[in-house]
Amino acid sequence: MDVGELLSFQPEKPAPISAAAKKRKNDRNAAEARGKQRRVEDLDDYTEKEKIMALLDDADESTEGLDEGSLKKMLLQFEKRVLRNQEMRIKYPDLPEKFMESEMELNDILQEMHVIATMPNLYHILVSLNAVHSLMQLIGHDNTDISIGVIDLIQELTDVDALNESEEDADILVDTLLEGQVVAVLVQNLDRLDESIKEEADGVHNTLGVIENITEFRPELCPEAAKAGLMQWILKRIKAKMPFDANKLYCSEILAILLQNHEDNRQLLGEMDGIDVLLQQLAIYKKHDPANSEEVELMENLFNCLCSSLMLSSNKDRFLKGEGLQLMILMLREKKMSRHSAIKVLDHAMTGSDGSDNCQKFIDILGLRSVFPIFMKTPKVTKKGTSSEELEEHIASVIANLLKNCQGSQRQRLLSKFTENDHEKVDRLMELHFKYLDKVRVVDQQIEKERNELKRYGKDLDDDEEEQDRYYLQRLEAGLFTLQLVDYIMLDVCASGATTVKQRVMQILNMRGGSVKAIRNIMREYAGNIGETNDAETREAEQNKLVALVDKF
Repeated sequence: MDVGELLSFQPEKPAPISAAAKKRKNDRNAAEARGKQRRVEDLDDYTEKEKIMALLDDADESTEGLDEGSLKKMLLQFEKRVLRNQEMRIKYPDLPEKFMESEMELNDILQEMHVIATMPNLYHILVSLNAVHSLMQLIGHDNTDISIGVIDLIQELTDVDALNESEEDADILVDTLLEGQVVAVLVQNLDRLDESIKEEADGVHNTLGVIENITEFRPELCPEAAKAGLMQWILKRIKAKMPFDANKLYCSEILAILLQNHEDNRQLLGEMDGIDVLLQQLAIYKKHDPANSEEVELMENLFNCLCSSLMLSSNKDRFLKGEGLQLMILMLREKKMSRHSAIKVLDHAMTGSDGSDNCQKFIDILGLRSVFPIFMKTPKVTKKGTSSEELEEHIASVIANLLKNCQGSQRQRLLSKFTENDHEKVDRLMELHFKYLDKVRVVDQQIEKERNELKRYGKDLDDDEEEQDRYYLQRLEAGLFTLQLVDYIMLDVCASGATTVKQRVMQILNMRGGSVKAIRNIMREYAGNIGETNDAETREAEQNKLVALVDKF
């Protein structure tokens, strides 16, 4: 993707590792020593230090003892216990007491097999001895305890750290799981688990963990996983009338992963009425803030899912029909925690020519009354990971998109806002212009200093396109993109609005030592880097419009 495309297509920033995800990873890392820990904790004579040393010794012994020969012996024992359990269940189908012992033995060997996750370089033996196939069959075992035990084991085997440790063996394992339709099998098994029972709720959580591991190791599998029933199950689970819990949070994380970079999944979500599901769940936070940090994370995940889905044109129409605009406006008015993310959603819903219907409707339902107060005074940031600069970028983008996409009376209503209350919005526009111009100048000086240093050592990067792109992205991140949006609004309002608007702009520029030339340079650079939003013709039309505005100014 070139720099121009980056301007027109605003991909979401990768979500930071969540607290829940970190906790899951820590739990997995500690799993190897579970059995030994119970034994040590029972010995009252042990000091805390001795307990820790004993745990480390046991872990080392179990790892050192696992080689190719001992693994084959363990897997042979596993297959024997699987076969014995099958035989006992067939022989005594109505007498649980007869086959229960074989089930306990099977469960014990499954627990012992967790040590294999510490030696991913031996995964090829699991495959060659057909143990993976046997594990896949056990997912559907009549005893859900066995099924849950198998899923827990597969989750540890597919831990991304383990997979990355030995990629060749990891590929063999993942390929075998995929040949067995692992996602479809896991999703089918989810329907029989009762989350009111803690062990089975943990089984659901671990199932999602397996899917997260596989899709993180191979992101290209996300569309295939979604079509295997995962998307449908997640939407059903998210909208289920159940109290908030870790599994609902995990479902929102997996859904965000499925949607982030996969257009097929965005299309599938829309076809499954997923936009309505997301809006219904987010409506809860219209008047009420989340109860705790985990629920804040859930809310943010749902907002991110909505933003990802709105990158698809057909979903913008579904958002409009589902009264998503009305919900976002209510969130802006209520001034709860959801307000910040509602601004981001509006930005995604209105961006591009396919957002024009949303822009027109937004003005019709009096959305300007909610947007401009935020434009005039940036709300205080009340949550981590959000900055006032990010909010200003989204609100400037919303107003710029309204100017680009609205016609007739709606456009006139928008333009008239800039003359209200003695041009206060023009004053604010100029305030933002100088704020971000200063930010960009600072980073420009840093870049120039770096280039001069490199030239001293004989490295001239003027003809290096990759370095030029890197510098340009650095400037965008420092505030150039917001500056471009603010200056676009300024030029469009000056060209189309009342003559007093341009007079006010020129007055402020003169008072603060501003430069018309600087604005022209910013907008010409913006025009030169507009990406291919639809096709070459659309791109050229947008560039010509920008150049015309610059010339008119």
